[in-house]
Amino acid sequence: MRLHDLKPAQGAKQRRKRIGRGPGSGRGGHTSTRGQKGQGSRSGSSTRPGFEGGQLPLARRLPKRGFNNKRFATVYIPVNLDSLNCFDDGARVDEAVLREVGLVNGRGDGVKILARGKLEK
Repeated sequence: MRLHDLKPAQGAKQRRKRIGRGPGSGRGGHTSTRGQKGQGSRSGSSTRPGFEGGQLPLARRLPKRGFNNKRFATVYIPVNLDSLNCFDDGARVDEAVLREVGLVNGRGDGVKILARGKLEK
């Protein structure tokens, strides 16, 4: 057996559907496999991918995937305990004072005290 002796398996190759070449061709000169009437029988008819004939498409019936609440989340600015040692004994420390000293900068919804270090005063 040589390369030129090889042939494709029976039924592996299909003939090209040659339509619209007269009634003797077997595939119509009149409607050319399009049926009688309707949207698909008209010239230039093609529907976009996912079109279901006017029915609400599957892509719109299913919910959008995922939800993210990140833009509404509260953001706390971290301040460590050892950085609070710069204040005097009994001094009132709030967010405004921390901003003046420079321990808090940027925008946030509040301050979160972290437990790194020791509060010596």
